[in-house]
Amino acid sequence: MQKLSIIRFKPKPECFDEFVSNITEFNETKHRVFHLMKSGDELHAIVIRDASILEQDASDGVKWLDGQRQLLQEFDADNKHTIPLSGDLLYSSV
Repeated sequence: MQKLSIIRFKPKPECFDEFVSNITEFNETKHRVFHLMKSGDELHAIVIRDASILEQDASDGVKWLDGQRQLLQEFDADNKHTIPLSGDLLYSSV
């Protein structure tokens, strides 16, 4: 089974390009499908990976994010710097 995750980020305007560079570089080392979309002042990371690596991959992502938080605005007190959503991938034409 494959999992699809969408993670929303809101970089500080002055840090936008730096964060895009950092997240792109981080994801070049991973063995999964990664897309990055800009929508207004937000970035949406879209990731497709095997269910068997989801837990470890998510843990690695949180560790990486700890070093990036200074580049991001918080969404709110509950979500902090990201709004994540993950689930089973039911269909893909790729």
